[in-house]
Amino acid sequence: MSATSTITVDGKQIDLPVKSGTIGPDVVDIGKLYAQTGAFTFDPGFTSTASCESKITYIDGDEGVLLYRGYPIEQLAEQGDFLETCYLMLFGALPTEAQKADFDYRVTRHTMVHDQMNRFFTGFRRDAHPMAVMVASVGALSAFYHDSTDITDENQRMIASIRMIAKMPTLAAMAYKYSIGQPFVYPKNDLDYTSNFLRMCYAVPCEEYEVNPVFAKALDKIFILHADHEQNASTSTVRLAGSSGANPFACIAAGVACLWGPAHGGANEAALKMLMEIGTPESVGKYVAKAKDKNDPFRLMGFGHRVYKNYDPRARLMQKVTHEVLKELGHQNDPLLEVAVQLEQIALKDEYFIEKKLYPNIDFYSGITLKAMGFPTDMFTVLFAVARTVGWIAQWAEMIEDPMQKIGRPRQLYVGPAKRDYVPLDARS
Repeated sequence: MSATSTITVDGKQIDLPVKSGTIGPDVVDIGKLYAQTGAFTFDPGFTSTASCESKITYIDGDEGVLLYRGYPIEQLAEQGDFLETCYLMLFGALPTEAQKADFDYRVTRHTMVHDQMNRFFTGFRRDAHPMAVMVASVGALSAFYHDSTDITDENQRMIASIRMIAKMPTLAAMAYKYSIGQPFVYPKNDLDYTSNFLRMCYAVPCEEYEVNPVFAKALDKIFILHADHEQNASTSTVRLAGSSGANPFACIAAGVACLWGPAHGGANEAALKMLMEIGTPESVGKYVAKAKDKNDPFRLMGFGHRVYKNYDPRARLMQKVTHEVLKELGHQNDPLLEVAVQLEQIALKDEYFIEKKLYPNIDFYSGITLKAMGFPTDMFTVLFAVARTVGWIAQWAEMIEDPMQKIGRPRQLYVGPAKRDYVPLDARS
């Protein structure tokens, strides 16, 4: 017999079914609540509401666990590469050697963008924020690739998915190049995904550019760590946009726009600015005291997480990547890293942080790493978007194929004026 939950509304008692996932907490199915009681639930931020069934990503925030299709993030980041993770996200299983070779080939051969996109970029001011350029250019892809916008065609959905994963780094590199006044660099088919991206960002036509393998490996891991994160704000935005039947390029553009928010994708930039404000290890104690003072506006960025109430598993991996990049640059004693390490040690030992479960998250280290690799702070969220595209695409495709999917339509608790009559202008006091 299936489990049920009993609820009483205005003296009327009804039984609601309880659903169980593979792992994780059970959920109460309230789909019939309004029809049977005339009431619905109030859950600002949807913190206690499952909006869909999904097989892609699982998070246990209390235990600090992140799984992609059942695989621990630590194993994927340490043993695989980003395109293997992309294949896993899209198809639900790790590829065979032949499948991976074919997938890598298809992604690599789709990295070029339509040549008219070059002229599209010239419509922006040079000082435009790269994320503004990304929102526009990603949405504009639907104007260039009409052969992959029919969401009812499984083949077109797959072509659109491959195109998005392949072209996003090209658009990101173009946004960066445009912002610094340098010519666009075309992708090269003999390079791997992240090496290709780094070359498009940093090469110039007048000289040869050799990709640093340490940087390429580090960026590949960063992309894996950011590939998906369950039903976060931007992913929910993609699903909501997709529920209306919008084309995939428009849906991903909506996700990029949501990611731009400082509370979401801009958190690593905020964490880096905080470390720069602290400046030296000697100042850490003073700023920790300021963070504990309720009357002080200063807040420690890069600590705590909406979901994780334990150490963010991605942060452990990011810390290692940060050390590897700084060692390659000869900056093992970088003041920012020293500040970061000292803050981390305090957070793991200080009762204030332990009680509030303010553990370092991935943004705490990623900002330092990206800065060390030469990216300006306004490119941090763009890189996040490049990595998260595969998660958005996988979630969008899953939603399209879900027979239970309906157009998104959240309800509200109305607290405005009750019905009132119109008063003519000359009769109003």
